[in-house]
Amino acid sequence: MKVTAEKNEKVANMIFGTIYPLYLNRLEKNDRTKEELDQVIKWFTGYDQETLDGLIEEKVTYRTFFQKAKIHKNAHMIKGVVCGYRIEEIEDEFEVYKQSRQLEKLIDELARGRKMEKILREEKK
Repeated sequence: MKVTAEKNEKVANMIFGTIYPLYLNRLEKNDRTKEELDQVIKWFTGYDQETLDGLIEEKVTYRTFFQKAKIHKNAHMIKGVVCGYRIEEIEDEFEVYKQSRQLEKLIDELARGRKMEKILREEKK
């Protein structure tokens, strides 16, 4: 599937703080914890706990959430299909959409029981 400018804009304007509890609910149903969710988000965005909590409380949009982030240097290693979109095929012009799908892929892997060291991708030495 192709990402459109409208789709990118729709996601960019969503409030991260309203989606976060949905992520958490999904993970808790799969015996994962808030700490694990936060660990994955902090790895991906470079945020510390205080900043993450603040952005959730401020109800920032996905656009702001990702603009303020220092996306992990290994984010390019997040590949696969999420919601019918192959992450590595999403054009760079739709950066917010791509980053939201990368984050969802990490959360999906966590929900499916993948080990944290596999989720938090590292370059092979």
